[in-house]
Amino acid sequence: MLIAHNQMFIRQIERLNGRLQILQDRSDRYTQWRLILFILAVILSGISFVRWGPIVWIIASVFLFIPFGVVVAIHRKIDHALTQLTIWRDLKAEQLARLTLDWNNLPESLPLPSDVNDHPFALDLDIVGERSLHQLLDTAVTIEGSHRLRDWLLDTQPDFETVQHRQNLVSALKPLSMFRERLRLYAREATRTDQQEKWAGQRLLDWLNAQAEIASLRPMLIFLTALALLNGTLWVLNMADVIPPYWGGTWALYAIISLAQIRKVGTMSDDSFFLRDGLEQLEAVFGFLEQYRYREHDLVADLCRPFWDEGQRPSRQLKRIRRVVSAASIQRNPFAWLLINTLIPWDIYFAYRFHQVRADLQAILPLWLDRWFELEALNSLANFAYLNPKTTFPEIRNEGLENNQSPIANRQFHAKSIGHPLIPADGCIYNDFTITELGGVVIITGSNMAGKSSFLRTLGINLVLAYAGGTAVADQLETRLFRIYSSMRVSDSVTSGYSFFYAEVRRLKALLDALDEDGGQRPLFFLIDEIFRGTNNRERLIGSRDYVRALVGQNGTGFIATHDLELIHLADETSAIRNYHFRDDVVDGHMSFDYKLHEGPCPTTNAIKIMRLAGLPISSNQN
Repeated sequence: MLIAHNQMFIRQIERLNGRLQILQDRSDRYTQWRLILFILAVILSGISFVRWGPIVWIIASVFLFIPFGVVVAIHRKIDHALTQLTIWRDLKAEQLARLTLDWNNLPESLPLPSDVNDHPFALDLDIVGERSLHQLLDTAVTIEGSHRLRDWLLDTQPDFETVQHRQNLVSALKPLSMFRERLRLYAREATRTDQQEKWAGQRLLDWLNAQAEIASLRPMLIFLTALALLNGTLWVLNMADVIPPYWGGTWALYAIISLAQIRKVGTMSDDSFFLRDGLEQLEAVFGFLEQYRYREHDLVADLCRPFWDEGQRPSRQLKRIRRVVSAASIQRNPFAWLLINTLIPWDIYFAYRFHQVRADLQAILPLWLDRWFELEALNSLANFAYLNPKTTFPEIRNEGLENNQSPIANRQFHAKSIGHPLIPADGCIYNDFTITELGGVVIITGSNMAGKSSFLRTLGINLVLAYAGGTAVADQLETRLFRIYSSMRVSDSVTSGYSFFYAEVRRLKALLDALDEDGGQRPLFFLIDEIFRGTNNRERLIGSRDYVRALVGQNGTGFIATHDLELIHLADETSAIRNYHFRDDVVDGHMSFDYKLHEGPCPTTNAIKIMRLAGLPISSNQN
């Protein structure tokens, strides 16, 4: 299936490259024809002016430049098609990169959150940063859509109803590949961004909210309109010699008040143009969501209701904006602007209309953008599920819903053929594991590079995917809701004055505190790699034993990967501690690993073997 997906994208990219070359050649020819027709039109129109005068020149110029205008219009369509096909080709290449984990050809990851070092699992499980789960999943064109996906992946308190709702939406979106890809195409084209740059919708919202509130213009608009009508009436009566020129005084009053009000409303033209341009960037995206035929896709249709609901359609709002912008553009013609505002309160009226439109947008635009951001995050998860048919939707159990008919009533966690999404599919090894009771600890021993750490990350990262609403890399995954906590990539801190060992102690203490929390907290799913590695063997063993004993019987369950074979004897004290291991072998002078999880403690070690294979001076009597 993976090979079939690869070949499909490769063929699509090759076809698109062929079409792009054809269109580029056509565009080059039209560029030449534009230049030729323009030069001919200029020359011939010049000749007509010299020989037959200005009247013939005007008529001739109109007809001579018609072919040039037609060629320009066709050329623009070709260039637009070139732009769309280029984006489409780039999207297909990006899909191929996601499928093959070609990190160099994926969009760059977002900067790390400022509090990432204190997060329970973000860095340990490669959720964020370079070559992370978020970078692999993220297909969002907007910063906010990307942030939303990241927030879902980093959620430390997953909610059952929310997870189920997201999972249903992702399931509905998974087969709608053309819907998802066309939405990305229009978004990339409309926002004028490339794959390394994301569009910030918050800028438009901030601008809307930052506009100074102007006192109600309605009373002043009514007054100035009445004054303008009075001016006109007095002028007509004066022209008919019915009354003296009283209109001069009323017009002076009108001019003074109108000028003061125009200064208050400010640069209405610039504001309206900015708003129109901002919305026109989104017109293709919102228009697509407005006109898409959702048919039987009820969940997707309900999510996108603000776009197609008759009373909220973006196209209707954009028409209102265009009308205001067209009227406000008179400010760019000083003579016309002065003339019309001398007679009627044109600027005041359209400032009033503009602020009405802006107020309506303040109410509806956040909803449109919110649904678009939500859809982008959901599409990222759906795209991952579509590209990876090996994945499956997990069955998640909510606390308090256990019953004897449920297939997971007696299982806290069950994974069948579970693998790591950041390991290429052709090199990924899949394992099974089941946890039936809380309060237990699994100790995993094994040689260096045998797969202990990767297995821990495999379990954690698939839980993250499950709780975000996505698919897990497994044939089957059944789990209850856990809080995830890990201690795997502890580092020292020069700025804070922490040594590596003290940083590890702090991390493990925080894990224990999280495990001890009461008040109805969900159980903890903890992952610990090489406990107390920052100290000597004797003290590490003493600390490790007592720490593992402290984990037993608590509101949680988890795994400890270790080289300390002495810890396997803790299983003799209680059945809540179980031993598992990964094996290794030396084949033809090279280390060999099967990366399969086996029950019981590890029967072999490989540190001496690795040192010998590397050519270090290890004495022959060492085993």
